[in-house]
Amino acid sequence: METALTRLTGVRHPVVQTGMGWVAGPRLVSAAANAGALGVLGSATMTPAQLRAAIREVRSRTEAPFGVNLRADAQDAAERVEILLAEGVRVASFALAPSPELITRLKEAGVVVVPSVGARRHAEKVAAWGADAVIVQGGEGGGHTGEVATSVLLPQVVDAVRIPVVAAGGFFDGRGLVSALAYGAAGVAMGTRFLLTSDSTVPDPVKARYLAATVGDVTVTRAVDGLPHRMLRTDLVTALERSGRIRTLGHAVRRAAGFRRLSGLTWRQLVHDGLALRHGKELSWSRLLLAANTPMLLRSAMVDGRTDLGVMAAGQVTGVIEDLPSCAELVERIVREAEEVLEGLTELAGGERG
Repeated sequence: METALTRLTGVRHPVVQTGMGWVAGPRLVSAAANAGALGVLGSATMTPAQLRAAIREVRSRTEAPFGVNLRADAQDAAERVEILLAEGVRVASFALAPSPELITRLKEAGVVVVPSVGARRHAEKVAAWGADAVIVQGGEGGGHTGEVATSVLLPQVVDAVRIPVVAAGGFFDGRGLVSALAYGAAGVAMGTRFLLTSDSTVPDPVKARYLAATVGDVTVTRAVDGLPHRMLRTDLVTALERSGRIRTLGHAVRRAAGFRRLSGLTWRQLVHDGLALRHGKELSWSRLLLAANTPMLLRSAMVDGRTDLGVMAAGQVTGVIEDLPSCAELVERIVREAEEVLEGLTELAGGERG
C-alpha cells in the first residue's frame, strides 16, 4: 500500500508506531520496522548514551528504516540530533515543534523531519520551516492531548499544508487507515495499539489493566502536570485530583528527585524542562515539578508494573482493543482489513454507477 509516507520514509506500509517514552524501546521498534511500519524510538526518557546504544540495538535487529522521537525543547536537543546524524537514523520525529535551525541541520544531512502537532496553525508553522511531513494528533490520542477530534482536525491540516500528513488519535485497525486516507492523510500513527502487542515490553499485568478498560475508563486530567493528559482512570489519578497544594508539592518533589537520579539531570535542567512543558500556561511550582518528572510517573507503570504508583497514558481506543498480537500480526491485519474495505467501496461505487 504505497502512499506519500511510504515513499518518503522507505517503509512498506503507511503505519507509524509512535515514540512512547519507556515503551518504544529497541524490541518494539525493531518489531514494528520488520513488520513494514515505521518504528520510532522514544528517546525522551533516555540519556544520550542510552539513545546511541538503543539506535545500535535496533539496527542489529532490523535492516528496515526506523526513526527517533526527540523533545525539541530539551536542553540537549542539539546533542541528540548529532547522535542521530552520526548513527545514520532515517527519520526524526518531534513531540513539539523543532526550531528552524534543528530542521535545517537534519535536512542538510538527509534526515526526514516529521514533527507532531495538535493544531492547524502549528502544522502551517513547521511546514513553512521545512518539515517533510507532519503527524496530526486529535483529542482521542493518549498522553498530552488537545480538545479537537481527529475527524475535525485532520481535514483542516490536510487542506492547509502541502506536505504529507499522518493522522493520529483514535486509530487501531484497517477501517481507520482507510478513513484517514479518505480525508487525504498519507497514513496513520498509533501508540496505544502498538503498546498493546506481544512485542511491547510493558509488564503483562499492566497490559491486562489496559485490556480490561472500557472507553469510559479513559479520562483527561490536568492533575498530573497541569496540562490536559489522556490516561486510564486509576486511584492515583483520583488521589492527585483531590490532593491539596502541600500534599501535591511533596509528591512532586519526591518524584522529581527520583527522575533526576535516573536521568542524570541537574535540578536546574529538571526545572528547565518543566518550564518548557508549560506552553505559556501558569503552573504552580508543584505542577511545574510534576510536569518535569511526568516520565517518572509513567515509568512506575510502564517499566515497574506499579499501576498504584504510576500513570498509564491511554488513547480512547483502549476501550475497544481486546488482544495482544505481535507487531507483524497487527500490521498484516490492518493492511488486509484496509484492502478489504477499499475493495468493498470500489464495488459499491461500481454498483452505483451501474
